[in-house]
Amino acid sequence: MAEGSPSAARAAIQARQWEQLSGLLTTSLPGNPFYTKKLGPLAEALQARVSPKDAAARSAAEQLAEFSRLAPFTTKAEIVADQLEHPPYGTNLSFPLERYTRCHQTSGTTGTPLRWLDTSDDWNAMVEDWVTVYRAAGVKRGDRVLFAFSFGPFIGFWLAFEAAERLGALCLPGGGLGSLARLRMILDHAATVVCCTPTYALRLAESAAEHGIALDGSSVRTLLVAGEPGGSLPAVRERLARLWPGARVFDHHGMTETGPVTHECPACPGVLHVLESSFYAEVIDPATGEAAPAGASGELVLTTLSRQGSPLLRYRSGDLVRAAFGPLEDAPPPCACGRSELALAGGILGRTDDMIIVRGVNVFPSAVEEIVRGVDGVAEYQVTVTVARGLAEMALRVEPSAPGPNPGGIARQVQEALQAALSLRVPVVTVPPGTLPRFELKARRWVTVPDPGGGS
Repeated sequence: MAEGSPSAARAAIQARQWEQLSGLLTTSLPGNPFYTKKLGPLAEALQARVSPKDAAARSAAEQLAEFSRLAPFTTKAEIVADQLEHPPYGTNLSFPLERYTRCHQTSGTTGTPLRWLDTSDDWNAMVEDWVTVYRAAGVKRGDRVLFAFSFGPFIGFWLAFEAAERLGALCLPGGGLGSLARLRMILDHAATVVCCTPTYALRLAESAAEHGIALDGSSVRTLLVAGEPGGSLPAVRERLARLWPGARVFDHHGMTETGPVTHECPACPGVLHVLESSFYAEVIDPATGEAAPAGASGELVLTTLSRQGSPLLRYRSGDLVRAAFGPLEDAPPPCACGRSELALAGGILGRTDDMIIVRGVNVFPSAVEEIVRGVDGVAEYQVTVTVARGLAEMALRVEPSAPGPNPGGIARQVQEALQAALSLRVPVVTVPPGTLPRFELKARRWVTVPDPGGGS
């Protein structure tokens, strides 16, 4: 295996992953009540696989493949049930409680919120991962980073802030402020980076237009977005590029349960690289649980390697992705950016729990977002889902960017675009500007309503 070859680069990544996973299995899991109970006798079998004798007999890639074969998936439902049964933190704790120094929780947008504890070592590792995200985005010492969100119990805010400080950037907290006040902060402080959701970046631009603020004169060169799939959707990126002249959209994603997971490729917009120094990642067929074929979309499964205080083995993230290369033994050529880490084409494509079936067609919110944002003149939209007798129907309300002589024209364009892309005729109506809600965090544009006819 030639030094510096794609095969050597992948082998080095896998060797590091196996070293970290071995440490997790031998030092953290034995004291973790959740996994001790979940794995039962399998825990000993997994630990036996990491013995020095066994490790010397097989490559890291073979060891990782064996781990995937033996270890069961962990699901969010299991973690939720454990925390409900053992409040407030559950039993997925590898160390005594006094070792933990941080507590955060999920937003609860897809179910019961989860509380998550971290040790100082785990927190430090995640901050370093966030530093990696910043560096990939070109953020450096001396940058001025505005955090356009309110600081609450959600983990990403605090990690992003502390990592920017560690990097040497000037941190501008925008919590507790309205959009106009945040825009003034951007201009007054000559902010170069704005951290927010894609939806809120659109909202800031909308607010700027409402107040006569020209963003083409701002110093912002990077919109660092997360929290929604929009950061990797071409139509959303193009719209943000028009509204924020001179700024590049840079996507990334993570979860409270895992910490930061990916960052956008600096050379290939819309492609996310997995932080494989902190995760062992797999892409599976969500229906069968088997590895997804190369180039096929599937569910991202993650094993945390550097977050050992509350670890996750083969965690089904619910994120739909498409890996740019195939099984573990594959050795793809390096990315255009020079990285050999797993690349996800198109970013996060959707969520396994978000899909609805309308007249036999699988519809994902990210697909609707891409279609709607491709129509000029739409400021905001809302999808209404009605389920009657087990069958789902959807309708859209769209809000024009400004009052016009033909508001129905935008509705017609959206309806035609949906039909062309999805082969579905979806009712679309226009509502007056300012009617639909705006969002600072994850947008909640999909609303399920009772069947107006009383069906069930």
